[in-house]
Amino acid sequence: MATKLIAATSVQEGRYIILDEIPCRVTSIQISRPGKHGHAKVRITAIGIIDGKKRETVMPGHDMLQTPVIDKKTAQVLSVHGDMANVMDAETYETFDLEIPEELKADCVPGSNVLYWLITNIKVMKQIKSE
Repeated sequence: MATKLIAATSVQEGRYIILDEIPCRVTSIQISRPGKHGHAKVRITAIGIIDGKKRETVMPGHDMLQTPVIDKKTAQVLSVHGDMANVMDAETYETFDLEIPEELKADCVPGSNVLYWLITNIKVMKQIKSE
């Protein structure tokens, strides 16, 4: 699992972090700055990339969060079976199955090229590449 550490107060909306061992996209962040002897608190709301579930956490601002390293790769669709596509990586020629997102089902046909992300050893199809 390739990750980097960032401070909780430096997280921004739209950034990817790991909450509950699941890669998530941050949808909102609130930072409270208490008085003289307290510590800043950070409330983070994020949506899971894989499962789409909403997650929230509250933590001290000086705590560190993991952010995933995302590898963006290209693959060619070999065949489509229902919600799954059998694809071949353009660099390593490895073949594997990817779940097709609902918004890409119409354009995912054999012979087309797709962009997929490799996040914490999980592969996610993101878009159909036009040539």
